[in-house]
Amino acid sequence: MSLLQSIPKVDRVLVTEPVQELLQFHSRPFVLAAVRSALDELRQRIRSGEPFPPGSLEQTVAARAAMICSDLSSPNLKRVVNGTGIVIHTNLGRSLLAEAARQGLADAAFRYTNLELDLATGERGSRYSHVEQLLCELTGAEAALVVNNNAAAVLLALASLAAGREVVVSRGELVEIGGSFRIPEVMAQSGAVLREVGTTNRTHRRDYQNAIASETALFLKVHTSNYAVVGFTATVEADDLVDLGRRHGVPVMADLGSGSLVNLSSLLGCDEPTVGELVRQGVDVVTFSGDKLLGGPQAGIIVGSRERLDLMKRHPLLRALRIDKLTLAALEATLRLYRDQRQALAEIPTLRLLATPSAVLAERGKRVVRRLRRQVSREVVLTLEEGVSQVGGGALPLLELPTTLLAVEASPLSAREVEAFLRGARVPIIGRIQRGKFLLDLRTILDDDVAPLMTGLSALAVRASSSAT
Repeated sequence: MSLLQSIPKVDRVLVTEPVQELLQFHSRPFVLAAVRSALDELRQRIRSGEPFPPGSLEQTVAARAAMICSDLSSPNLKRVVNGTGIVIHTNLGRSLLAEAARQGLADAAFRYTNLELDLATGERGSRYSHVEQLLCELTGAEAALVVNNNAAAVLLALASLAAGREVVVSRGELVEIGGSFRIPEVMAQSGAVLREVGTTNRTHRRDYQNAIASETALFLKVHTSNYAVVGFTATVEADDLVDLGRRHGVPVMADLGSGSLVNLSSLLGCDEPTVGELVRQGVDVVTFSGDKLLGGPQAGIIVGSRERLDLMKRHPLLRALRIDKLTLAALEATLRLYRDQRQALAEIPTLRLLATPSAVLAERGKRVVRRLRRQVSREVVLTLEEGVSQVGGGALPLLELPTTLLAVEASPLSAREVEAFLRGARVPIIGRIQRGKFLLDLRTILDDDVAPLMTGLSALAVRASSSAT
């Protein structure tokens, strides 16, 4: 009770030097709220019997208030070091943009642009025109449209082409995407009626043919990019479905999910369909993401026949799903790189990171460890191990890329304690725990990540040393 009575009043804390310094940079109500929060924390610690540093309570509260102000002043969305080895990491922002997008983003953000102005005529233009020609050039499609993500692209396409009518889908392709959203749920919101055919592991051409009725509006093929069915399986390829559709007057739509503009078979040794291949096979509408294998900003891209795309461009949903000027600027810059595939592979981070050979990562790992060991004390033990990276973003789930892992040990701290400490660093360092070790994958650690990694590991060494004593 006496400790509680000794807690200083707010006015006494406000006159301390640390709080007076805070008032030079923050408003009085902001600092006052931080002081009151620090006082509440102190009361709680006293009631629970927790120890707290000896000395002046005013100074203790003032120091804590300063930390609260610092935390509240820091942005919630912040840079992190991705040491997970997952290149397209959904929780860490998916694909990194190419450097070529930087100036376009700066111009779009801080200057006026011709977003919806046709400079040739001086009249109102379409924001989609800035990327439509590029998309048609790169895919061979007649028309193109961009909305805010691939789920929106699927929603708009179904609402435009099949509202109130049946869409035929294989049971093995009724996928669940991120955030627990499912293809049947997206379809229900569009007003289309789901007609399931086949089984989970086997669907045949005759299953689609038997489902054709007067209410059939569309065949929908969904690329199972975020899982794989192996063993006793059968599926109908896009060209076969197109042939069936043309015989019966049923258009075909393909949801590629994580769509690619380049053939990845020679690059990664995997068989992943490209958008252009589906267009050449005669698929009427293809939808895919902008921020996965494409390596651009979040967007849902739709390419296909002019007849079908015109329906979508006139649909009222388009207004609600449209992209903003920043997305357009980043997407245009990314697409321009694809005009030269060698340039795309070299400059688009997603493709470059995926294609980095394991031998290059091994040599890079040795250089990074030598540099870190010169700066970080021996309380932190760094070793290199072989491992595998993943593509991420729901793409190529079975593909494992050989990589080099940096194992971080800081006795007496456990791997979980190391993970939690580095995750709380000023620049958070995110890795993974395997076999009782905290691991950082060199595939996704960028060159300019080494400095914050060094700072974080140096702080970890101090923490380990204090824990040991």
